[in-house]
Amino acid sequence: GAERLIVILNDNEMSIAPPVGSMSNYLSRLMSSRQFMGLRDLAGKFVRKLPDRLERTAKKAEEYARGMITGGTLFEELGFYYVGPVDGHDISQLVPILRNLRDTDNGPILLHVITEKGRGYKPAEAAGDKYHAVAKFNIVTGEQSKAPPGPPSWTNVFARELVRSAEQDDRIVAITAAMPSGTGLDKFASKFPDRFFDVGIAEQHAVTFAAGMATEGLRPFCAIYSTFLQRAYDQLVHDVVLQNLPVRFAIDRAGLVGADGATHAGSFDLAYLGCLPNMTIMAPSDELELLHMTATAAAFDEGAIALRYPRGNGLGLELPAAGSIIEIGKGRIVREMGAQSGREKGGVAILNLGPRMVEVLKAADQLAAHGLAPTVADARFAKPLDTALIEQLARNHAVLITIEEGSECGFGALVAHHLSKTGLLDNVRLRTMTLPDRFIDHDNQFDQYNTAELNAPHIVKTALNALGVNSNITQSVAQKTVSGAN
Repeated sequence: GAERLIVILNDNEMSIAPPVGSMSNYLSRLMSSRQFMGLRDLAGKFVRKLPDRLERTAKKAEEYARGMITGGTLFEELGFYYVGPVDGHDISQLVPILRNLRDTDNGPILLHVITEKGRGYKPAEAAGDKYHAVAKFNIVTGEQSKAPPGPPSWTNVFARELVRSAEQDDRIVAITAAMPSGTGLDKFASKFPDRFFDVGIAEQHAVTFAAGMATEGLRPFCAIYSTFLQRAYDQLVHDVVLQNLPVRFAIDRAGLVGADGATHAGSFDLAYLGCLPNMTIMAPSDELELLHMTATAAAFDEGAIALRYPRGNGLGLELPAAGSIIEIGKGRIVREMGAQSGREKGGVAILNLGPRMVEVLKAADQLAAHGLAPTVADARFAKPLDTALIEQLARNHAVLITIEEGSECGFGALVAHHLSKTGLLDNVRLRTMTLPDRFIDHDNQFDQYNTAELNAPHIVKTALNALGVNSNITQSVAQKTVSGAN
C-alpha cells in the first residue's frame, strides 16, 4: 500500500530572485498555452454577460481553477492526493484540515497552503525580500537600522574586478544558484547576459555545470555562499577536484555573517576544502588583496581555485583600476618584529589568514606598547601553504599564532601539520586561533567575533599567555584594547 506521507506546500509566491527552472517554465507554458487561453477567452465572454456580482464570483472561480491546474492536476500526476489551495492564515480552517489529513489513510497527500510573506505587518508585506534577513528595525515604520554609507562591499569589489577581467577574456563565464544580487553577479549579468547562468537553487548542478564548461576551455566562476557550497560537496570532489579542472569558486559570506545567523555562517569551507588535493585556497585580508586575488583567479589555468571573502564592507582602501596577479602559494610579511623583541626576548609572530588582519594589527600595536612588537604576516593562501614563510616564522620566534575566520581543522591545522612534519613544532610554541567548536548565534559581526574570541583583546591575551608574561600586563593590555576595539 501507499506510504502515509503529508507534504505541505507553503506557497507565498515569493523568492529572493525570480524563479527559474524547468517546472516553473513548464507551468508558465501550460498557463499560456493556446488551449488554456482559448478556454479563458470563451469563459471571459460568457462571464461579461453576467450581472456584476456573478461576474466577480466567476473570476474568483477562475482563479481557483488556475490553482487546481497548477496544483491539483500536477501533483496528482505525481501520485499525491491533492488538497487545496487553503488559506494558511485562517487557523480555524487550517487546523481541522490538518487533523483530517493526519487521521486519513489516503497515501501520499499534498496540502497546498497559500500564505502571504510578512502577513499582518505592512512594511514586510510591501517588501518581502527586505525582511528575508532582518537587522534591528523600527516596529512602527518598519525602517531597518542601516550602517552609515561606507566603503564598497567585498562583494562589489569582487564583481567589479570580475567584470573587468571578463572584458579582457571572453572565456570567463559566471554561474550562480539563485543569488545573482547576493553574489554581485547581477552586475556581470547586465554586462554579459550570454555569459551569465542562474541555475536556481541547485548548487550541485551549478558545480557540475561549471566543471563541464571548464572541460571545454571556458573559465567558469561559480559564485556561491560558503554555507551553500556545502550542498555541492560531492560534485566539488568528484566532478571538479578529481578531474583537476580549473573551476573558480568565489565563496562569498565566508566567516561569521551577523544578521543571517548560524545557518548562513561560512564557518567550514577552510576545513572542507583544505583536505582536498588539487585545490588552491586564497583569502584576502582587505579589499585590495581581493582585487588582486580575483585577477589571479581569472588568469589561473590549473586545478580548482577557491577565493573566500566575508560579508560586509571593506576598509575603504584606494583601489587601482585593475588587480595584479600574485604568486600562487606566497604570503607576505606585513610588519617586522621590533628589534627588542628578538628570539632571546621571546618574540611573537602572528600569521593571519583573511580579514582578521584589522584586529591583528590593533593587537600588534598594543603588544608593541609593552615592548613586545610582533612580526605580522599575511598568509594569503591556506593551500598551498607558504612553507618557507611558515618555517622562517617558526625558526625566528618563540611563539607563532595563526588566526583565521573559520572552524577548527582549517588553516591552523594545516600549519600545525606542516610544522610537525618538519620537526619545527619542537622549536616554537604554536597557538591556533579559530572559531570555537559550536554554532554562534545571531548578532552583529563584531560582537559575534567577540563571542568567538577572535578580536584584538583575545589575540593579545593569547600572545601574552604563550609568552608566560605577567597576568597584570595581560589585563592592562586587554583593557586598553577593549576600550579601543570599536
